[in-house]
Amino acid sequence: MEHKYEIIIFWSEEDGSFLAEVPELPGCMADGATYQEALANAEQIILEWVETATALGRTVPKPRGRLTYA
Repeated sequence: MEHKYEIIIFWSEEDGSFLAEVPELPGCMADGATYQEALANAEQIILEWVETATALGRTVPKPRGRLTYA
């Protein structure tokens, strides 16, 4: 199943890796040595986040697409 959540990827000097955040899914974050690795890890963790939330009977937000920040 493909999920279309926004993924924000940035370099973290402190962590020495790329971080990938999924703002619509609280606490959903992954990292990777490369941009591509962080993206692949984020896609996997999104699936796991949704699977876990579903198993616990929690609400899974519907993807809203690009978020707007002030």
